[in-house]
Amino acid sequence: MAEDETEEARGVSDALKRVEEIDDPVQRAVAISEVLRDYEKRAPRLRDLRREAVLAMRAEGISYRKIAARLGVSLGAVQNIERGHGSAWGTKSRTKPAEE
Repeated sequence: MAEDETEEARGVSDALKRVEEIDDPVQRAVAISEVLRDYEKRAPRLRDLRREAVLAMRAEGISYRKIAARLGVSLGAVQNIERGHGSAWGTKSRTKPAEE
């Protein structure tokens, strides 16, 4: 993964940590609610973007193990992502993109 992308992810993680560290419990709860609402809206698109990357790597003939290592996830997670599931077994099956 390129350093810039890793830095972006670290920035998101740092921002979430700052939310957890808000002293006032009510303000913290409000901030957490905002984060969770935003995540709920963004999660499907984020999963789609990750799946597109997995499908592109598979189309290039890259093995599941190498994809897992590049993405920092398990082999099973890569296989589930390719199938249109999230990375966990409990994730509901997602609609596959239309064939071109």
